[in-house]
Amino acid sequence: MQWTMDFQPLVPVWLAIALAVIVAIVAFAGLVARARGAFLRALTGAVLTLAVFNPVLLREEREKLPDIAVLVTDRSQSQTIGDRAALTDAAEAELRKRLGAAANLEVRQVEVRSGITSADEGTLAFAALRQALSDIPPERYAGAIMITDGQVHDIPANMEQLGYSGPLHGLITGKEGEIDRTIKLTQAPKFGIVGQSQALRFIVEDQGAAKGQPVQITIAVDGVVAGTVTAQSGVETEMELDITHGGDNIIELSAAELAGELTTRNNRAIIVTKGIRDRLRVLLISGKPHPGERTWRNLLKADTSVDLVHFTILRPPEKQDGTPINELSLIAFPTRELFVEKLDEFDLIIFDRYERRGVLPITYLANIADYVEKGGAVLVAAGPDYAQATSIYRTPLSAILPAMPTGEVTVGPFKARVTEKGERHPVVRGLPGASKTEPTWGRWFRIIDSEVRDGDIVMAGPEDRPLMVLSRVCEGRVAELMSDHAWLWARGFEGGGPQAEMLRRMAHWLMKEPQLEEEALSGIQTGTQLTVERNTMGEEVDDVTVTLPSGETRQITLEQVQPGIWRGTLEASEAGLHRLSDGKLEAVAAIGTVDPREATDLFATTEKLTPLAASTQASARFMSEDGKPTSMTLPRIAKVNPERSMAGSGWLGLKANNAYRVLSIGAFPMFATLLALAALLALVSLTWYREGR
Repeated sequence: MQWTMDFQPLVPVWLAIALAVIVAIVAFAGLVARARGAFLRALTGAVLTLAVFNPVLLREEREKLPDIAVLVTDRSQSQTIGDRAALTDAAEAELRKRLGAAANLEVRQVEVRSGITSADEGTLAFAALRQALSDIPPERYAGAIMITDGQVHDIPANMEQLGYSGPLHGLITGKEGEIDRTIKLTQAPKFGIVGQSQALRFIVEDQGAAKGQPVQITIAVDGVVAGTVTAQSGVETEMELDITHGGDNIIELSAAELAGELTTRNNRAIIVTKGIRDRLRVLLISGKPHPGERTWRNLLKADTSVDLVHFTILRPPEKQDGTPINELSLIAFPTRELFVEKLDEFDLIIFDRYERRGVLPITYLANIADYVEKGGAVLVAAGPDYAQATSIYRTPLSAILPAMPTGEVTVGPFKARVTEKGERHPVVRGLPGASKTEPTWGRWFRIIDSEVRDGDIVMAGPEDRPLMVLSRVCEGRVAELMSDHAWLWARGFEGGGPQAEMLRRMAHWLMKEPQLEEEALSGIQTGTQLTVERNTMGEEVDDVTVTLPSGETRQITLEQVQPGIWRGTLEASEAGLHRLSDGKLEAVAAIGTVDPREATDLFATTEKLTPLAASTQASARFMSEDGKPTSMTLPRIAKVNPERSMAGSGWLGLKANNAYRVLSIGAFPMFATLLALAALLALVSLTWYREGR
């Protein structure tokens, strides 16, 4: 129970104040003049004035409210290093016990985690604290205690920004004087032209160690080691980054381990550069003129990213009139330049119904075979010429061509059909109009009979005759289309067909686009999950082992979602580079930010929290000298008045607010009772009596 006094004036406040001033002036004047009865008049005026102000005694029944403290536990990625997680668990359990035993104290607890979507922002401990404070009355806030390694990335300038006044204590895991090496990117290209190089800059920082020492940097491209360079710690290093293929080029820089360093997690830096093909150089070699020749040319010229060189023979041999071959063109065609000097500069060579006519020497065709074996690409669109004695198969090109002509040509309407292998091959898998029963695209009318020596038959004609054959030759690739009627689809005959899409896929497969690899392993982030996809021509796949950035491993069992495609998912708990392997193929997948802010600085420190803690009369301190939970020493908890210091040797304080809630109020006006009125009347009468004498 608590007694207080309140005033409830009987007249407006301004009038009551004016009356008090008049009474005070009159009383003062009487007292100064030593007038008879001045003291009694002053007393009477004061009592009357007090009656006008109507003093009321209040009796309150109060309930004491507990103060509220917030315990913030850092569970971010940097807190998983060494014994920090165990030290955090031990400190949290002991603090909860001590805070629970403190008198008149309620504890709110919140955890800070850095997931795959927030790791790039770092440890947002104060965002978590702000959320916990959202429903705590400021008058009951006792303070906050943070269990962290000190690497907090959203520290406000002052506690007033949170709207609360109270101590902030930091209990730091880890130990003083830690040594750690970090590699940081200062310039990393997001895009690059395939076949060209981009400038890359980075710096190796050694915390707690001498600067300027040489550091070996290992360079890996898409998970495969590509070389090493030597850098100096503390000095920015520049190197050239080669863009080897289209799509994501994942480059990893790994710095050699520093003796005694805290962890090697941040010794790596990841760059994901999207490779863009500037111009595709295509050499189209046409033989006898036919309706499909214009279709090929229009298709290639319609793509602005294609540089097309078209080599064509306009006069067939039967029209020989004795004109020397060097006079058949107004401008001499640069055959030696194309087929000897600059052959390697082409991304793709297309033979469209070409046959031997003595225009290209055999040595040039041998150069093309050698070009394929070294990584080049050839597409053959065969016509009746392929079955004749003048077929290009009867040249050095036979060493790379998978389909050997039988000498027969089948003529008659048929619909191209995707084979069982083709249903699993990304070049023809899911082509618009394809169907296991009856494709919806238009018919063709000619197919060149052949026997396939190697490669995959992905499309077939009547009686399962090979129609499209895809083959790998050493480092290069070859595709053969055993019909010259694909142009019917482009002309819309019987509804047409997906000619442009089919030929685009063939060309990109030939140029080794990663998205069209028939045997491939890849991973991509889907929301908070890692989706692993395996493309294969086989009937089954092995489980995939995922190595997380922290070094832990997970197993994923894949399920077939459609022929040739198997998928599995894993809940992604860490941001950074994930390594995938099924025993045959390896790949890397970047989840979240590949170089998150959370993993940049991993050594424990009090420097970041100390200024803010000191401004609240609190402190930030290490809990253990060696970072081990067995040697943890926690300060005792004390409740102190707000104006006092909140920390000292061996203790930390929480603010005692003495907040309460009023349950009931009783009001007792002092001049509303008969006794008070009688006393007031007696005093007035006494004054009147004194004045009358």
